[in-house]
Amino acid sequence: MSDDPIIYKVSDGCLEITLNRPNRLNSFNETMHKAMAKAIKLAAGDDIRSVLITGAGRGFCAGQDLNDRVFSEGEIPDLGETLDAYYNPLIKNIRNLNKPVICAVNGVAAGAGANIALACDIVLAAKSAKFIQAFCKIGLIPDSGGTYILPKLIGEARAKALMLLGTPIMADQAKQWGMILDVVDDDALMDKAREMAKFLATQPTIGLGLTKQAIQAASDNNLETHLEFEKQCQRQAGRSDDYRIGVKAFFAKQKPEFTGQ
Repeated sequence: MSDDPIIYKVSDGCLEITLNRPNRLNSFNETMHKAMAKAIKLAAGDDIRSVLITGAGRGFCAGQDLNDRVFSEGEIPDLGETLDAYYNPLIKNIRNLNKPVICAVNGVAAGAGANIALACDIVLAAKSAKFIQAFCKIGLIPDSGGTYILPKLIGEARAKALMLLGTPIMADQAKQWGMILDVVDDDALMDKAREMAKFLATQPTIGLGLTKQAIQAASDNNLETHLEFEKQCQRQAGRSDDYRIGVKAFFAKQKPEFTGQ
């Protein structure tokens, strides 16, 4: 396997991104962050219609590589700079991308690694995978959108317990609580994830992207505001080529061949 910290490839309209520092459980350092930003930027291209993110080796991502932070005695670090420069743009890019993003969690997802996974649209996890909000172990708060996304998925009480206690939650429990979509046998995870990503890459990309944005906006809007948002999204979807393709195929009783336009 390549020594590059991020490996990516495009197949059938799907961009597959692999976090590739397996000897460090794919934890992020500055070089990996910059490589990830380049990979995610590719997802905006018209030839990409779905994205799949996973990790190399036995873990998905252990969050920040603490070995990448060496402070002098008495120095007070500004960790907000790291969030501004790297983690926050990554989470925004995943959430704002108007295409479906699948995460295949192949092992431990800890700290920011867990929250990067949960920021994705569909999360599949290997049976051996576990999620850990490990920030409390080193005196920090859950970042990378953790305190925003996790309570929306599982409720405030459970989110507080996981974050204040740092208790690992296994994939099966994460599914029961609604954190993730499904749990898959370890050796079948990537096959299922790739199959799903390739299917989504054949679907009406503009409509899927607008659906994603509407769902994400819903909890922050009141009903009147959200109905207006839906109207604007539907207006845009109705102007897409795929809408016309879908309607034509419906009346012809044929399978639509969407173009993503």
